[in-house]
Amino acid sequence: MTSNLADPRRTAVTASDEQLRAALAVANIPTLVIVLAQLTGDEVWLADRYRPTRSVALNDNDTAGLPGDVQGEIRTAAFDAVRALRDGERQVPAPPCGQRLVDLLSFSLGETVLPEYAEPMALDAGFAPHRELSWPGERPASADDRHVLVIGAGSSGIAASIALQELGIPHTVVEKNAEVGGVWLVNDYPGAGVDTPAHLYSYSFAPRLSWSRYYAKQPEVLTYLDEVATKFDVKRHIHFGTEVVAARWDDSAQRWHVTLKSSAGITTTEADVVLSCAGNLNQPFVPDFPCLETFAGPTFHSSRWDHSVDLAGKRVAVVGTGATAMQIVPAIAGKARHTAVFQRTPQWVVPNANYLRDTGEGTRLLMDQVPYYAGFYRLRLVWQFQDKLLATLRRDPKWEHPDRSVNATNDKHRAFLAKAMEDQLGEDLPRLRDQVIPAYPPYLKRILMDNEWIPTLRRDDVELVAEAVTGFDETHVHTADGRTHEADVVVLATGFQSRKMLWPMDIVGRSGISLRERWGDDDASAYLGITVPDFPNFFVVGGPHTTLAHGGSAIAAAECALGYSIQAIARMITDGLSSVEVRAEVADEYDRQVDAEHEQLVWSHPGATNWYRNKNGRVVAAMPWRLVDYWALTREPDLDEYHVRSRRD
Repeated sequence: MTSNLADPRRTAVTASDEQLRAALAVANIPTLVIVLAQLTGDEVWLADRYRPTRSVALNDNDTAGLPGDVQGEIRTAAFDAVRALRDGERQVPAPPCGQRLVDLLSFSLGETVLPEYAEPMALDAGFAPHRELSWPGERPASADDRHVLVIGAGSSGIAASIALQELGIPHTVVEKNAEVGGVWLVNDYPGAGVDTPAHLYSYSFAPRLSWSRYYAKQPEVLTYLDEVATKFDVKRHIHFGTEVVAARWDDSAQRWHVTLKSSAGITTTEADVVLSCAGNLNQPFVPDFPCLETFAGPTFHSSRWDHSVDLAGKRVAVVGTGATAMQIVPAIAGKARHTAVFQRTPQWVVPNANYLRDTGEGTRLLMDQVPYYAGFYRLRLVWQFQDKLLATLRRDPKWEHPDRSVNATNDKHRAFLAKAMEDQLGEDLPRLRDQVIPAYPPYLKRILMDNEWIPTLRRDDVELVAEAVTGFDETHVHTADGRTHEADVVVLATGFQSRKMLWPMDIVGRSGISLRERWGDDDASAYLGITVPDFPNFFVVGGPHTTLAHGGSAIAAAECALGYSIQAIARMITDGLSSVEVRAEVADEYDRQVDAEHEQLVWSHPGATNWYRNKNGRVVAAMPWRLVDYWALTREPDLDEYHVRSRRD
């Protein structure tokens, strides 16, 4: 997307011998051994003696399963190689590409990485430049006559502005909040953080290497996004405190008329292109609980946390047990006098040794200063967390136990997760097992990282109420079993309007039909999750069917959609087009393929509800493809799939 900031050949080694030895002592051996092979060019380091065991589940496999003396050989040789680089006795070799990159990663991971990953992984690690986001020749002077309106200054909006700025395409970003960050600005509840590894959760073109934790907390993610926005000088394009209320396509003028709301009131503006980076996790969902307004104490949604409320000595009711609650409850337990957690459906929890782990000074030094270490470590995460799980989530029509799992591998996942949870329950197993271990297949609902959830539920000052909330009075939460639960504070960890995409904006297309009329409240669809028939020059990042429910970085998926959208905008300029609108038959065929694929995947299983699926059972949020497939689909827009109009028409 931009200049290759992650080029390992730009890495400067400044550490002393003592610092290097200390850092290498804590290195991840599967990463370090291929760094060593790449830096030295010596194939001996790819011999069976140094071959790591297969990395299982979410384990970093730090020792590679190798004997201590073999690990020592690798660390010693790596010290010699890196010191030689520091002292100018060795040069950093060119990055690996093609089959060489795939072979190195396969060796490190103990399994075969497919050749189709070679190019996208090279781009993701910064081993190759993002050439697709550039003009084929000189920047066209006609770019001065175009204007793009970007909605939102979260991670996607920042990246969009960077790319548009680099291409020299005039644009404005409108952001309803007072700062950048989007979801990471407003979700500042206790314990908020990523459930994707931090070293994967950053832009490919501007990676953050020195994360303080393997799974970063909200303040550090927000700092990172602000640093990128500042570094690339995108804030000058942003109108803060400004919200898009409506947008209407004027077909005669071939432009969008956009209505904005700010402290100055209601204003209008025009744009040739609208690029929505609003995402689908920005509008809180609050169930219509009877008498919620009668509760006398503080009540707030998790994404609108009221930091003026002191929880010390209070009885706190947390409604919901999804990802947000699983972060909040361990963070407030012990501060509140009593915490009651209200659960409709239990969640599968996956153990992860890194989730609560700090990176440490040595690891941060390796990421910052050792060429290829950060890139190879990130690519290991790409393989482990992003794509390889999806094949195990297909529904086997011949499977004998379809109620509890979708295939034999999924059943093994179930046994592994259940055993890990049962082990943590200890003597509370008889009391809590049926309340915390789900009956539905793993991954039907979003899988959650173990945040000491079960040890927290076992605390004397924490109560799990496995009943649906049915209402409130001034001082109590009412549940379906007829009980009342006294509370001083209510926290609604009840999720977002994730299926009501682009709400409450009123987006009206060429024929006068709005997106809300087309989609209803929960049935959105878009070609590639990006563009919709009847809505020319309108692109969406974070649209339908782009959530990586099988795991991975939302930033990576957004980069795919952004690359496609901005290439389409650039083609409009170079080809002298006034509008591009995806053909209905193209979008309809894509919808058919998406729906057919989802029928085979776990998210359509009837065992439980999830936020990916609408009231009619159609999956509208989750991506049915591997990310490598989505990368290929969005590699370059094919304007034969669009109705195009020339500016001369």
